[in-house]
Amino acid sequence: MSIFGKIKDAIFGHKSAPAQAQPVPTPQPAGAATAQTETPVQPQTQQVDVDQVLTNIANEKGNPDLNYRSSIVDLMKLLGMDSSLENRKELATELGYKGATDGSAEMNIWLHKEVMRQLAAHGGKVPANLTD
Repeated sequence: MSIFGKIKDAIFGHKSAPAQAQPVPTPQPAGAATAQTETPVQPQTQQVDVDQVLTNIANEKGNPDLNYRSSIVDLMKLLGMDSSLENRKELATELGYKGATDGSAEMNIWLHKEVMRQLAAHGGKVPANLTD
C-alpha cells in the first residue's frame, strides 16, 4: 500500500470518522439463481472532518502538542507511521513532488499541504488553511 494510502486509511478509517456504506444483498425471487447479487448502497454524503479526526487521535494518544497541522513529520508520527526521510521521499515521489527530495523545509511543507489537498480530493473536509 502506498504511504498516502496508509495516511488516508488511518484518518478515514478512524472510529471518529463517519461509517462507510457497505453493499447489501438484493433479495432474489423464488426460483431465481442461487447466486446473490449485491446492490451497492449510495455512499454517504457526509465528509470525513480531517481536522476533527486528527484532533481526536491526538487527544486519544495523549500528545495533542504535536504540530500535525503544519508538519508532515508530526502528522506521520501522530498516525503511528515511520516519518523517516526515506518514507517522506517515497511519499514525495507518490504525490509528484518535483523538487529535491532532501528533507528540506520546502519539501516537507509541500508534502503536508499536498497530503491535505489529496485528503480533500478523496472526500475529506479539510480547512482551507491546511491546504494553502
